[in-house]
Amino acid sequence: MGTGTELGRVRGLGSSKDGAHHWWHQRVTAAANLLLMLWFLASMARLPSHDYASLVLWLGSAWAAVPMLLLVLSVFYHMRLGLQVLLEDYVHGAGRYALMLLLNFFTIGLGAIAAFAILKLAFTASTGAAL
Repeated sequence: MGTGTELGRVRGLGSSKDGAHHWWHQRVTAAANLLLMLWFLASMARLPSHDYASLVLWLGSAWAAVPMLLLVLSVFYHMRLGLQVLLEDYVHGAGRYALMLLLNFFTIGLGAIAAFAILKLAFTASTGAAL
């Protein structure tokens, strides 16, 4: 039995249509990360001091809390996309699926912790309990 044609060897290995979607998401999140990080750095530079009370007061504003949440979501999604490509390219065998599942749990878990911390500070600042 021969090796067959080029098309015959790759048949059944999956669709090539998902790659463009994945590539586009990586580019969009990279652009969002760039813009949001520039906003974050400019916001930090404009603060009068960098103590806990000033940061809580700053995060108490919706103009700060919402972009911070967007930054966290974008960074963690971008991280997940990059690590997914790494796993798909370099890990082979049955352990690949377990690692992908672990990656999803890890990303969602850390993103949820970061979002909770931002929301807690934002809502605590509005009640005045942190100051």
